[in-house]
Amino acid sequence: MKIALVALASATWLIAGNAYAAQDRAAADALMKKNGCAACHAVDKKIIGPAYLDVAAKYRGDKDAIAKLSKKVKDGGVGVWGQIPMPPNANIPDADIKELVTWIMTLKK
Repeated sequence: MKIALVALASATWLIAGNAYAAQDRAAADALMKKNGCAACHAVDKKIIGPAYLDVAAKYRGDKDAIAKLSKKVKDGGVGVWGQIPMPPNANIPDADIKELVTWIMTLKK
């Protein structure tokens, strides 16, 4: 009986986790479209800028990654991923940037 309860609890957690991940993905997709990020970035492939999965992998061990990446999105930059510059995004609300960057850092290949 205990094994069945543990299995049921695990399955419930997994289903809830997948629903939450899907909800996060939907929210992230909406932010990417709203703020123009999807013109240059995709989750799983390089367009003009790097894939978000590659960004997450590159900064995975960096405890300051969210702050660094949020600043990079806001200010723009060049050189980390090649010579095509990322333009500054001063018009995007800081809360949107932080939410999207935080989500990006949860991605794993």
